[in-house]
Amino acid sequence: MYSILLSWLFLACSKTNDAPPVVPPPPVDDTPAQYGVPFANVPAPADAVIYQVNMRAFSASGNFQGVIARLDSIKALGANVVYLMPIYPVGSLKGVNSPYCIKDYNAVNTEFGTLDDLRALVDGAHTRNMSVILDWVANHTAWDNPWITAHKDWYLQDAGGNVVSPPNMGWNDVAQLNFSNAAMRLEMIKAMKGWVYKANVDGFRCDYTDGPPLDFWKQAIDTLRNIKTHKLLLMAEGSRALNYTVGFDYNFGFGFFGQLKAIYEQKKSVLTIDSLNQAEYANAISGQQIIRYTTNHDVNGSDGTPQELFGGDRGAMTAFVITATMKSVPMIYNGQEVGMASRIPFPFTSVKVDWTKNAATTAEYKKIIALRNTSAAIRRGVVTSYSTGDLCAYTKVLNNEKVLVIANLRNSAQTYTVPTAIAGSYKEAFGGNTVNVSGALNLAPYEYRILQAQ
Repeated sequence: MYSILLSWLFLACSKTNDAPPVVPPPPVDDTPAQYGVPFANVPAPADAVIYQVNMRAFSASGNFQGVIARLDSIKALGANVVYLMPIYPVGSLKGVNSPYCIKDYNAVNTEFGTLDDLRALVDGAHTRNMSVILDWVANHTAWDNPWITAHKDWYLQDAGGNVVSPPNMGWNDVAQLNFSNAAMRLEMIKAMKGWVYKANVDGFRCDYTDGPPLDFWKQAIDTLRNIKTHKLLLMAEGSRALNYTVGFDYNFGFGFFGQLKAIYEQKKSVLTIDSLNQAEYANAISGQQIIRYTTNHDVNGSDGTPQELFGGDRGAMTAFVITATMKSVPMIYNGQEVGMASRIPFPFTSVKVDWTKNAATTAEYKKIIALRNTSAAIRRGVVTSYSTGDLCAYTKVLNNEKVLVIANLRNSAQTYTVPTAIAGSYKEAFGGNTVNVSGALNLAPYEYRILQAQ
């Protein structure tokens, strides 16, 4: 009996020692290979001039090639960041052909071209020293996004287990994602990372940022910032002050746009902008900025063009001067720079920008943006307001550079009594003439003056 037991133990040990060790498979790294060379000249957030491209309206072809053909013009305008509206396949189930109804986060919409076409656009922008950011829609997907059938638990559901649209928003063409689901979050973030690698893009404008919870954005931004080969610009299309604390470079100036409209349309006091300059930068730390605009793809169709909202060509230009020089990073919507007076209505397929219009308007935009790009005081200086109820007046000061802007936001002549604190000798920013600023300064309707201290 004893010898039999010894034999059994010997055989058991022999089998154990002879068996190959069980080695777990290596983790799968499905990160796409890096396309191209990461762009080294992404601007600091405060130094950006952002140009929004709505591809459907941008060119006759309505695709990436149409944008590539005008990259030199975007560069000549003075922009250094090209922001592309959503480039992904659009859902059709319950759909209204919205670019913000995403069927596949990982693919290119064939309406616009191919991945190679997108890469060519990004390469062309980088060659011209411009960054490219993509629109990202994290809050919801199309109803025919494969996630719905494969992972129903990734979506918000009602008591009956039915996937629902974003509550109380009226967006019935899209399905609300469930941010309590950790797997969905990881897949979403993985898709964002994928575009950084496979298309070499330089960041994202994140749609409806105030919808998903802050801890999701913290998770996503921390992951994106951990891509050490890339410097990324991240824009929150939201007004939540805490968007800054989770790492966004930009919040969106909804309040500024609304207040500017009220000043022009309802004759509200210009002084209301001063309080916005405090409120919109709550929680911002060094370098974080507000994006401000006089038009974009939403308000252009719903509210009107800059000319409709801000008193015609001259009033619209003065509104842009405030937007570009006071306390923000400006965003220009395609067609704005040619004084496009007709709206581009949703879903952006019925109107094309006519680039042959209003060369003088384009030239004025170029002058204003060029001044911003060459003036550290305008981009980064401390703003001090000297406004009245009808005129917007302020200085921007950084080190030894001082810029004075005085803008009449009324469609009537106004007289500005120059405060002693800013009186003195200045050079006109456009023209270079030396002028003495003191006493009473008369401004025509919607006239603006930009002056540089001597």
